[in-house]
Amino acid sequence: MFEVIEVEFRGGRKEYYRNPMQFPFQPDDVVLVEVEKGEHICRVSRLVSAEEASSINEISYSIVRRLTEKDLEYVEQIHQREIEAMKICREKVTFHELPMKLVNVEYQFDMRKLTFYFTADGRVDFRELVKDLAAHFRTRIDLRQIGARDEAKRFGGYGVCGMKLCCTTFLTEFNPITTQMAKEQNLSLNPQKLSGCCNRLKCCLRYELDFYRQELSKYPRRESVFKTPRGEAILEKIDIFTASMYVKYEDGEWEKMNVEKLAGFTLLQEGPVVVEEIVEEDLIQYEDNSDNYSA
Repeated sequence: MFEVIEVEFRGGRKEYYRNPMQFPFQPDDVVLVEVEKGEHICRVSRLVSAEEASSINEISYSIVRRLTEKDLEYVEQIHQREIEAMKICREKVTFHELPMKLVNVEYQFDMRKLTFYFTADGRVDFRELVKDLAAHFRTRIDLRQIGARDEAKRFGGYGVCGMKLCCTTFLTEFNPITTQMAKEQNLSLNPQKLSGCCNRLKCCLRYELDFYRQELSKYPRRESVFKTPRGEAILEKIDIFTASMYVKYEDGEWEKMNVEKLAGFTLLQEGPVVVEEIVEEDLIQYEDNSDNYSA
C-alpha cells in the first residue's frame, strides 16, 4: 500500500498527505483529509512511490477516509450554501464600494471556514467587509486575493489551440513570462494572439521555450551577416519546423535556403546574443498572500 498520496484541492492546489490507515486509494477518489483547524475534501491526484516519499520533507496532515454516499449528498448541500454565500458577499462588496471581483467561494467540509477568492488590480482594504461576513455567517472568514491566471485555472476552459487550458491539465506552478520569449520563437508581438483566456501571456510561451532554444542552437544566430555570390546577406528568419532559413540581400530581395547551402558561405559577422529582458507588466501576478485577511 502507498503511505504517501498526493491530493488536489479545488483550484488545483496539490499537497502530500500521509495514508496511515493504508487505504487502497486510486486516482480520482474523493477523500476527506485533515487541514488546519478542521477537515476538508479533495481528490486523489496520484499515488506516491516509497522511493519518492522518502525524499519528501515532513508531512503535516493525514487522509481521514474515502467519502461515503451520505458525505457526497452533504457536499451537494455545501455547494448550495456556497452559491448563497457568493450572492451575499457580492451584495456586501457593492455596499462597501470595494474595487474587487469575487471569483469563487469555498466552504470547508466541516463548515468551520469560509474562503472567498477574488481578483483586484491592487491592494484592497476590506476589513469592514470581513467583519460583516463574519457576523453574518458566524464562521471563520478568509478573503484571498488571486491572480488572473489562478482565476482561469479555477474555471477552466479551452485555448485557441482547441485543447483544455494548460493550467487546468498539467501545469503545477506559474513562472514569469516575458515578451522576449515570443521574440525568440519568431512570433508576432500581437497582444491578442499572445494572450490566453486570462488576458495574460500564454503559458506555452514559457514551457516551449527550451525546445526552441535547443533547436535554434543548431543554426547561426539571427542577424548574422554572410558573404555570398550575390553580395552580403543577413539571416533574418529561421524556421525550425522546415529546417530552413531566410536571408535578405543588399538589394532588398529575400531567399529561402537550407543549412547546407548557408554553410557554404563565409560568415562575416555573427549575430547578437539574445539577452532576456524581464518586463514588469509581463510578469504573472500569482497569488499575493500578503493580501489575505481572515476573521
